[in-house]
Amino acid sequence: MPGMTTQTWDPTLYDGKHGFVAALGAGVLDLLAAQPRERVLDLGCGTGDHVAQLRAAGVEAIGVDASAEMIERAREKFPDLPFGVADARELPYADEFDAVLSNATLHWVRDAAAAARSIARALRPGGRFVAELGGARNIATIAAAAEALRDELGVSPSASPWYFPTIAEYARVLEDAGFEVSHAWLFDRPTPLEGDDGLATWMRMFGQHLLVDVPDTEAFLDQLSDRLRTQLHHDGTWWADYRRLRIRATLTPS
Repeated sequence: MPGMTTQTWDPTLYDGKHGFVAALGAGVLDLLAAQPRERVLDLGCGTGDHVAQLRAAGVEAIGVDASAEMIERAREKFPDLPFGVADARELPYADEFDAVLSNATLHWVRDAAAAARSIARALRPGGRFVAELGGARNIATIAAAAEALRDELGVSPSASPWYFPTIAEYARVLEDAGFEVSHAWLFDRPTPLEGDDGLATWMRMFGQHLLVDVPDTEAFLDQLSDRLRTQLHHDGTWWADYRRLRIRATLTPS
């Protein structure tokens, strides 16, 4: 129907132009502090870089992602490592992991409560959940400008696939699923985008819903870039106005 889209993923574009997603997950890995022989699930593993890093450190990590294309690419890059396709809301695990890691994934899951319950089921009692996702007002500048341009073109507001919670909102979701939240940060993290067309490339990768029903995608992206240049283009580089929510929580034993 008009205004609706299903997010699709291009693993080649992801690895080629958006390697910052995995690179900026280093802080989440540090917070996880996984130990050798621990079993860790990387939820939303993308093309597998974090699973490979954990495995190299002796951690029994496996990766799952909702995108079959991303998992195919992960298996190509790391053929000896375990990957599978799975929905965050319906993980096929029970009492199996010491920890669940998730980086830049859960803001794509609007049913946050279902995902939290699924993660809780996958963990052993006392297991930990460490995640980073888009937080409240993440990419607000990009989204507002794109919606304003859509309106001027007579295009209906987009149907957002995103979930960008505040600390309080997400802590409540996790507590309702049986977690105790011990650490939570919401912080600005302006993120450089690669190339002169960095904003347009980002939109094609992550903002597909904002392009639905637009009559001329290239003209739309050119106009959007012109409007945002003074705000988000500095020293020859495009910057996405990211705000991130980082969380550490422990599953309370029943």
